[in-house]
Amino acid sequence: MPAPHTAPVSSATLALLLAMLLWSSSFIAMKVALEGFDPMVVVFGRMGISSAVFLALWRNFRHVRYRKGDWKRLGAMALCEPCLYFVFEAYALRYTSASQAGMIVSVMPLCVAVAAWVVLGERLARRVWSGFVLAIIGVVWLSLGGASSDNAPNPLLGNLLELCAMVSATGYVINAKKLSATYPPLFITAVQSLAGSAFFLPLLFLPTTQLPDAFPLLPTLSVVYLGTCISLGAYGLYNFGVSRLPAGQASAFINLIPVITLLMGRVLLGDQLTPQQYAASALVLVGVLLSQGRGATVTEKASPNDTAPQPGGQK
Repeated sequence: MPAPHTAPVSSATLALLLAMLLWSSSFIAMKVALEGFDPMVVVFGRMGISSAVFLALWRNFRHVRYRKGDWKRLGAMALCEPCLYFVFEAYALRYTSASQAGMIVSVMPLCVAVAAWVVLGERLARRVWSGFVLAIIGVVWLSLGGASSDNAPNPLLGNLLELCAMVSATGYVINAKKLSATYPPLFITAVQSLAGSAFFLPLLFLPTTQLPDAFPLLPTLSVVYLGTCISLGAYGLYNFGVSRLPAGQASAFINLIPVITLLMGRVLLGDQLTPQQYAASALVLVGVLLSQGRGATVTEKASPNDTAPQPGGQK
């Protein structure tokens, strides 16, 4: 059996950085989109657009060899994200502030690291754990450093829903890591988009969903951007990165999202950063860099079912 092809770590790192950049821009795009459309319409629109693109490219997946029984893991991955994740995230922000939600998001890398240790047998070096701790402290400090103007009518419920979103995202990362040994990242992303479209289509007909009677330019372009650059591009890049790096190590990049979002908000929306937020952003960067440094190698337990096939299902 030929040795599986592996990309240089620098390629995986670049893919993850680009994914974080795109995901950070999605907050601004989502804000613009929600000015013209109902949240469920926005979510289905982005899923539907990305699904249409993947259907047009479906012939490129003819070489993918389906492994019997993988529908369970593919279904579990898609259910975790985008389905449950987007539902929990949307409703969480109705009850809690963005600052408190940011604190909850910071626990995701640790959730992934613990889950990867239990499920995948990954062993993270001490410096990786130290980087995680620094990054989490930085994200929490970042959230507390700015004055929040968001309404939080029920923060306990909102924070619980946000925690459920992080648990869902953790399930997605673990399943995507397992599937990446058999399926190419673009195929995994396509499954997510198609499953998300099927999941959110019935939600359009709920009594609480307001269907659009007009399509304003900027909100419409934002939905297109979310469906192509985010649902297709960001998830594709992240799935590539997590296929080349241990799941726990790849998840450390998620701590960059609050930092990049604040910087984009200042440039594009005129938001102001406090000195504390600048210091917290630097701490997050140090934590992520520490977790990606040399000596952060991870040993994974071999499994009889994990035969290390080449990406694309070619053994």
